[in-house]
Amino acid sequence: MYNPKEHRNYKFRIYPTKTQAETLTNWLTLCRLCYNAALADRKNHYLRNKASLTRTKQQTILKLDKDKHPQLKEVHSQVLQEVLLRVEKAYQAFFRRVKAGENPGYPRYKGMGQYNSLTYTQFGEGLGACFKEEKLALAKIGLVKIKLHREIPGKVKTCIIKRETTGKWYAVLSVEEYPVLYSPNWKKTGLDVGIEKLATLSDGEQIPNPKPIQKSEKKVKCAQRDLSRKKKGSKNRDKARQRLAKIHERIRHQRQDYLHKTANYLVWKYGKIVAEDLQIQNMLKNHHLAKSIADAGWGYLFSMLSYKAESAGREFIRVIAHGSSQECSQCGAIVKKDLAERVHRCPHCGLVLDRDHNAAKVLEKRVS
Repeated sequence: MYNPKEHRNYKFRIYPTKTQAETLTNWLTLCRLCYNAALADRKNHYLRNKASLTRTKQQTILKLDKDKHPQLKEVHSQVLQEVLLRVEKAYQAFFRRVKAGENPGYPRYKGMGQYNSLTYTQFGEGLGACFKEEKLALAKIGLVKIKLHREIPGKVKTCIIKRETTGKWYAVLSVEEYPVLYSPNWKKTGLDVGIEKLATLSDGEQIPNPKPIQKSEKKVKCAQRDLSRKKKGSKNRDKARQRLAKIHERIRHQRQDYLHKTANYLVWKYGKIVAEDLQIQNMLKNHHLAKSIADAGWGYLFSMLSYKAESAGREFIRVIAHGSSQECSQCGAIVKKDLAERVHRCPHCGLVLDRDHNAAKVLEKRVS
């Protein structure tokens, strides 16, 4: 069987020295300014010529800018070239959404604190980045201590250096690898996501919702209150901001870890998973449910299921969500009920079932 390679990202904590961290921070500032200048060039070129400015042309302009602004020469060439790629991708995403009939905002300039990563587009000895003496060697930066907490299963292609809001630094390595295919599995399940329970399956199994934000809400409020009392621009305010950022980071990591494990479990257990094609962005406009939906991480779970299923040779299918909670899974009759009604009682066939369990069975039936 043909088993194509795929690219997967692996994130590792790095520990740059004070000097290295200052250099990387300076690079991020220069990259941000370069991004904004490239964006302005594209806008001005279109206004003057009614034509797009290509990335190839911008690469030529960048070479001239290095002579005008010598500080740009301090940044590795791969890192600066990748900035132009980001500008191009921002424009491509904008025009793609316009063609799809959406009304997207024009690509925006990056303010302070909004540009937090840089990319070495080549990885290997003699290239932009590589492993050397059990450390991460970054061109023009030097050897950086890295915590390789897991084995890298393939060939590293690119390296992204990222600064989190907590001040921590990470290396995100894009690895080319062969996916691990699971043995054939013909089991199928419907999956209905919720707030009290993260998901209910058509066989009746319920997956708990850990609710990380809800459990840490008191800590978040205390940290936010502490931050609001600090004077703007002071060192104490910066410390308070970092304390709040660390709480949010911990919540995010808890959620992501749980959703990764849940997706792995579902992909291992079932050969075909059927879920609702929910318009989550629209649902987040409901201010009564927005926080709970965001806390549950439905979109992240669906994203995990999609790529993990494809990688493992499984199927993840999204079907029309309309009416799944009102339809009877046994006879197909429509039984109206509001959100507060948690039990499905069909007056036509007599079926009595948990509302979410019934919806999961309906979703499973929608795929033959």
